[in-house]
Amino acid sequence: MSFDGGILALPFYEPRHVERARQIESWCAEHTELWDNQADPDATGLRILRALGEHGWLAALDPAAGPEGLAAGDCRSLCLLREALAYADDLADFAFSIQALAATPIVRHGNEEQQRRYLAPMAKGTLCGAFAISEPEVGSDVAAIGLRAERVADGFVLNGKKAWIANGGIADLFCVIARTGEGPGALGLTAFLVPANTPGLTVGQRVPLIAPRSFADLEFVDCHLPQDSVLGRPGGGFVIAMEVLERFRMTVGAAAIGFARRATDAALTHAKNRSMYGARQFDLQLVKATFAEIEVELNAAALLVARAAWEADRGDPAAAKHSSIAKLYATEHAQHIVDACVQVFGAAGLVADSVPERLYRQIRSLRIYEGTSEVQKLIIAGSLGGRGRAK
Repeated sequence: MSFDGGILALPFYEPRHVERARQIESWCAEHTELWDNQADPDATGLRILRALGEHGWLAALDPAAGPEGLAAGDCRSLCLLREALAYADDLADFAFSIQALAATPIVRHGNEEQQRRYLAPMAKGTLCGAFAISEPEVGSDVAAIGLRAERVADGFVLNGKKAWIANGGIADLFCVIARTGEGPGALGLTAFLVPANTPGLTVGQRVPLIAPRSFADLEFVDCHLPQDSVLGRPGGGFVIAMEVLERFRMTVGAAAIGFARRATDAALTHAKNRSMYGARQFDLQLVKATFAEIEVELNAAALLVARAAWEADRGDPAAAKHSSIAKLYATEHAQHIVDACVQVFGAAGLVADSVPERLYRQIRSLRIYEGTSEVQKLIIAGSLGGRGRAK
């Protein structure tokens, strides 16, 4: 099972969340054929995206037509969906999460025409989105973005590069953060909506990763955009980027739990069925200690993610801190859990394309994207404010 029923029974979640969790768990079990063949991550990602849209899992990306927010406005549901999809398959979680990440800025900051034009097809899975922040020399330090957006009489002209863009090779629409220069650093950034077929935009090299996913670099050469391509207000790009990242960091923690729980279930099954020293491997004291540590870490991670999502849904000003805490703890400990499970499998855990080997490769990136673990520590420490002042 991809969920801990005891966690779902806590007051953090409402009955609708529990029902949604059971529905996505069942859906994943019934649609494994969507990700069985992953020879081409681009094709697999699009196939999964279409299915997610067809079966209503992206409906909340179009609030005007869909049910009460699941991805855009309900962080608890979003976390539960990611946990179940990550348990099922890496590319299933990837397809869902990047689509939600790309649509959320439009949901929260798009004008009526932008929402009408883009959200319905994104919710149906027929228009694939991407969120373009990173650059060859810029990662976590968003305020240092260098892609230039020069004002001209009828809009803007973009010149520069983006790097490590998830869905970069298959996206139909990019939400791009560029420098328009209203002020220094963070104050001079603006968000733009850029269709993939815009002249001057070129999808560059596909990025080969240890866990294959659809990543590519982008290049903008005299890429002309009309005035109505601006998302939100000029100079508001940093706020949009930070808001989206703060909301989604907790969901990375949720995905980490899904990966870790899948590894744990596989390792438990292996240990309980393997004979060693005249008994089951699971009955060895050190093996039991390993699983005890894993259970503690899984519970702690799930509680931190649940709290972060609950805080965000109720509008707590400290939700960003809790989102960083959840991401930091869950991803760091998921890495430890997956590594421990490979150790339980022994040599069998190193076999190419086995469950533990795949998870060992797939879990690593979660400690990097949407803010590295080191950046999360800076955010958490910076949130402490006046605490600890002696009287």
